[in-house]
Amino acid sequence: MKIKLTICLLAFLNFYEAQENISYQKPSAEILQLADYERPPSVQTNSKKDWVVFVYRPTYKTLDDLNQQEMKLGGLRINPVTNISSSVTYINNLKVRKMNDKTEVQVKGLPQNPKITNTSFSPDEKRMAFTNTTDKGVELWVIDLETATAKKISQDNLNANYGSPYVWMKDSQSFLLKVLPANRPKLMDASKDLPTGPIVSTADGKVSQNRTYQDLLKNPQDEKNFDNLMSSELFHTDLNGNQKKFKEKDLYAGLSYSPDGKYLMATTIKRPYSYIVPLNRFPMTSTVYDASGNVVKVVNEIPLNEIMPKGFSSVRMGKRDMSWRSDMPATLVYAEALDGGDQSKTVEFRDEVFTLDAPFNGSPKSFFKTKQRYEGTSWTNDHYAIVSEGWYDIRNTKSYLIDLNNGKSQVIEDRNYQDVYSDPGSFNTTKNDFGRYVVNMKGEKAYLIGAGFTKDGQHPFVDELDMKSLKKKRLYTSNLKNAKEEIIDIIDPRKGDVLTIQQSASSYPNYFKKNIKSNKSEPVTQFANPFESIKDVYKEVITYKRNDGVTLTGTLYLPANYDRKAKKEKLPLLIWAYPTEYKDKNTAGQNTQNPNDFTFPYYGSFVYWTAKGYAVLDDAAFPIIGEGKTEPNDTFITQLVANGKAAIDAVDQLGYIDRKKVAVGGHSYGAFMTANLLTHSKDYACGIARSGAYNRTLTPFGFQSEQRNYWDVPEIYNGMSPFMNADKMKTPLLLIHGDADNNPGTFTLQTERYFQALKNLGAPVKMVLLPKEAHGYVAKENILHLLWEQDQFLEKCLKK
Repeated sequence: MKIKLTICLLAFLNFYEAQENISYQKPSAEILQLADYERPPSVQTNSKKDWVVFVYRPTYKTLDDLNQQEMKLGGLRINPVTNISSSVTYINNLKVRKMNDKTEVQVKGLPQNPKITNTSFSPDEKRMAFTNTTDKGVELWVIDLETATAKKISQDNLNANYGSPYVWMKDSQSFLLKVLPANRPKLMDASKDLPTGPIVSTADGKVSQNRTYQDLLKNPQDEKNFDNLMSSELFHTDLNGNQKKFKEKDLYAGLSYSPDGKYLMATTIKRPYSYIVPLNRFPMTSTVYDASGNVVKVVNEIPLNEIMPKGFSSVRMGKRDMSWRSDMPATLVYAEALDGGDQSKTVEFRDEVFTLDAPFNGSPKSFFKTKQRYEGTSWTNDHYAIVSEGWYDIRNTKSYLIDLNNGKSQVIEDRNYQDVYSDPGSFNTTKNDFGRYVVNMKGEKAYLIGAGFTKDGQHPFVDELDMKSLKKKRLYTSNLKNAKEEIIDIIDPRKGDVLTIQQSASSYPNYFKKNIKSNKSEPVTQFANPFESIKDVYKEVITYKRNDGVTLTGTLYLPANYDRKAKKEKLPLLIWAYPTEYKDKNTAGQNTQNPNDFTFPYYGSFVYWTAKGYAVLDDAAFPIIGEGKTEPNDTFITQLVANGKAAIDAVDQLGYIDRKKVAVGGHSYGAFMTANLLTHSKDYACGIARSGAYNRTLTPFGFQSEQRNYWDVPEIYNGMSPFMNADKMKTPLLLIHGDADNNPGTFTLQTERYFQALKNLGAPVKMVLLPKEAHGYVAKENILHLLWEQDQFLEKCLKK
């Protein structure tokens, strides 16, 4: 065994030296054929389900797409030239079709070389608006669906730096636009300006629990640039492009019309800004204006929120989640904490929900009090509402049906939200006369659409719920053979018409219009499988047990030509996984994998390598369980190692693999998992860790699902950190990271420092930094090179 390990290490080190200063490479033909494909369009439908829009995107971005000017301010990444997020993924073509027609129609008059985003149907659903990004900025366009013709509405001077730069008005004939201010000052280049003084931050002695954020403001120049980039003037414009100023310059963070269209609630960002939290925790003021732009009422003022109590169920003080009530002309609804926002306090009720009617000068009315944290309200067009609450520590979700005629409430859901087998589904919604989504009801009947996970497999369903008796009636259960059916929407509950997506392991997902009474379907789309070369790959969801009895699952793939009966060749095994925390063993052991899911190879898994003769266990279950007062991470390493061993044992017992040739890989928290497995287990020949965090002292106020801070449990943070145990890691490891990672906690520095530690301690490790990539990878050049790196690495460690 020592001789084999030495040979592997020497091969790995020679491989590493040969790759210094290399240019971009492409993977082997088997993988390139799968990776270099043309992405089928995605589909958007209006609420009436009479129009279908086909949305085309490039399969990948290019490195040139990422090589644009960028400013990182307040948690945002902005292109200061075009004034839109630098990470946006653009649409490059649109086609439309009536639902019952057979052929889509190319939209005429689209901009040249379109860069489309922010699509939305008009309130009357006869048009679709979108923004197009030019070399200079963002402009507004509208498509007339009946004629499939696009028309430009505005110049390329819209401000899309924070959300959509337009809002449809209720008449479907006009918009409210966020326009860049005239004579906007030039942005400051902080690198060339001499500072006028030091940067000073103070703490007032209050305890807080702030996560590790990226792209924050750092100095006064950043503050001025933030002001500059976030400032807009508001204009009304009609479909002919005629504009009239509505409001003067401000930092608009949110614009929302009341359902009747008579009032506008505008939320603006205020000073003082913060250098330790992103802009969603900056001071904000929400003001309601009338149709002429006159102030009606300041309805909310939120102070700077740098101080947060510990715990995922803790919230800030003050009015939260303020929005328009969708079943009323102009009524605001919001929640306020009754426990100071601190989950550690013992109180009878956590939150109180209030409503405030136009013209907003009366006293708010108490609507409901929740015993857990308020999570939202679904309204109906009748006299019902559904209020939801939840509590993270026990993973509980609870819903109440409220009769608005008498205020009486009944619990209609009370469960562990990780218990997928007990999930009753989600209420189907429809648009009301105000154009707002409400629970779809026919008389006293409402309808629920469920994913239908059971211990015997997945069977999506439609239920009818009687709001008076709370009795349920099962209207439909999907039982397709060798295929999966996902119920997207209910078109007509009385007729039984629904919209579904059907797929199989080798059939690309397509939309179908189905009648659940007659069980007849007709295709809406007919997208071909772009991955024909692996359509015959063997696929199976396997179930096995961990050493403590916890049930685990994973999707096993075997090469198409592999003889499963003879099993003469023992294959190398690749495991791809991501740990998940649970509060009980039963929910941790539930199966959410379906063998009839379409086999979609992409850079985020190992499925490509079935084409190269590997066995792959994808999405292997890696539950981390902490029951009662025990937290999952108290035994993180022990459970992690047990999960991995159980997976290898299960596939080995099937007789398919050489258990001395097993690789493990993961992205983000999966990379953290991979580094720990190679550190604390001898079950793996090598590992691939992408965009991970390896030193938990650099995320001292919590990470993933850990609520405790470093000073609460230093032994947990240190014990879980691969960096702190780098001297124990001697297995070949490929570290990959985007050099512009924007995910909280996974700074690129995490990989750089871990690599330095491993290298200096003599571990066989290689680091690849992908230029200009954030937490997820998008540029074709980088993705193809990533696949090449992984392919070369796996061939060296597992086959040669």
